[in-house]
Amino acid sequence: MDTVFNVIAIMLSFAGAAFFIAGTIGLLRFPDTYMRLHAITKADNLGLGLIVLALAIRSESIFIAAKLMLIWLLAMLVGSNACYMIGRWALRHEKEQEE
Repeated sequence: MDTVFNVIAIMLSFAGAAFFIAGTIGLLRFPDTYMRLHAITKADNLGLGLIVLALAIRSESIFIAAKLMLIWLLAMLVGSNACYMIGRWALRHEKEQEE
């Protein structure tokens, strides 16, 4: 049974890493700020979630798994707030350029 959990954790880790790579590619390839923000926040939140889930599967106690989920929740909250502030700054900066 331990081998099954190891295989699942490895697969989730690779999937999380793939989402991180996809988000990075989106950050580098997309043309404007809003598309880049969308790519990086969505892909990184899902990638981090998959890696946290893999770590939670391999954790020794439910308390450690709960702490990992709390870290993921806080990272999602901080990421969405940062995305909002960057997007708002970009919108204001674009309006200043038009005037």
